[in-house]
Amino acid sequence: MATVLKIDEVGHWTEIKLAILQDYAVPYNRILHANRLKTIYIDGFAGAGRHKARGSDRIIAGSPLRALNVKPEFDFLHFVDINRARVEELRRLATGHPNVTVHHGDCNRVLLRDIFPRIAYEHFERAICILDPYGLHLDWQVIAAAGKNGVTEIFLNFPVMDMNMNVFWANPDRVTVVSQKRMTRFWGDDSWREAAYEPVQTLFGEIIEKSSIDRVVEAFRNRLKTKAGFQFVPMPMPMRNSKGAIVYFLFFAAHKPEAANIVEYIFESHRHLGATENG
Repeated sequence: MATVLKIDEVGHWTEIKLAILQDYAVPYNRILHANRLKTIYIDGFAGAGRHKARGSDRIIAGSPLRALNVKPEFDFLHFVDINRARVEELRRLATGHPNVTVHHGDCNRVLLRDIFPRIAYEHFERAICILDPYGLHLDWQVIAAAGKNGVTEIFLNFPVMDMNMNVFWANPDRVTVVSQKRMTRFWGDDSWREAAYEPVQTLFGEIIEKSSIDRVVEAFRNRLKTKAGFQFVPMPMPMRNSKGAIVYFLFFAAHKPEAANIVEYIFESHRHLGATENG
């Protein structure tokens, strides 16, 4: 039986994210090629290569398709997806592009086993990895491996909507074991609890209260620097729906200050968008 391809419907915040990625890919390739370095694009949750705008029939080019068409070009591209129908569509889109490898499987295994180990500083290679899970589906080991190899930058979806709905409850004792394990897997250890909850002194003694999301985000930003080994992690970009609620934060982490400076500029140029658009 043939697999059926389902095109995801996405909100306006996804279009903003895609524009940010595309805006960065151009100077990324231009600068690194000028220094005689090979550029590698990695998309861990690649999808089908295109989306449909929510509430319309308008088709939007996804991150893999945009990466294929960016100028200057990437030297090598890796698209990863766990869904077979999406993989078949990605292979169709990659026809005629011998520098593209499409991987079918869980990116948490594929990246660690098949992609990251083959990227090396001594081969004059540099990589940019897009980690855009739908929720808490990413393993911290992937983030740490990208930081450790010293040649891979990441754009990372920090899925606060999933976290708020399933983990960061006012009463932490009611959070399911499954949700706690998913959070620990994403965060890397149990220290997320210290970020998500803090002791507060009241007239009736000390109680534990849920922290602000800003405190959680800053704790994770610190982990990217101190635990994963990325030297430069700008303040992440909040991606909002039509009601102004934050769907996720878009993190960038790199090893060079120039990369962080470029992304900070791009983030700022898009920061005014999204909150008033239809989600």
